[in-house]
Amino acid sequence: MMTRAILIEESRSGLSVKALLLDGKAPDNAAFLWEYLTEPRIVGGIHAMWTGPEISCPVPSDHLEGAAYAKPLPAENATLNPQPGDIVISYVPPRMWGGNPNAIFDIGLFYGAGARLLFPIGWLAGSVVAQVATEGRDHFAAACGVIRRNGACEVTFSRAEA
Repeated sequence: MMTRAILIEESRSGLSVKALLLDGKAPDNAAFLWEYLTEPRIVGGIHAMWTGPEISCPVPSDHLEGAAYAKPLPAENATLNPQPGDIVISYVPPRMWGGNPNAIFDIGLFYGAGARLLFPIGWLAGSVVAQVATEGRDHFAAACGVIRRNGACEVTFSRAEA
């Protein structure tokens, strides 16, 4: 049986890592991400302001319009303190953050210690949906550090096999 994974790439930083989907621990969130990636997706990324060592990649609302997978996500394999290598989906319902009429689906790339899911709207548990393999975490952290110094970037997400 194939182990599902995602490939995460960003050219300026040299980021290229695979993260194994945690289907057994976060089935609905993993299904969302897998369905979203029926084709490779380019998502704007920026170093997070509130959560610490994270590259935040909010899924553009036009990627979600009319998509069957763009439905409310439950907290699964939930955390308030992501660990290095965790890929976290944070779901924010419509109108919860600043009255935004669209739901927010954010793919968080957590690369260092001391992360927390504390936002201006308060604590928000995210779902750890995938993890970068231990042997890839040093590269992951170094590349995310380059993104932090470079500013906004474009992250490519695609399906992969482990």
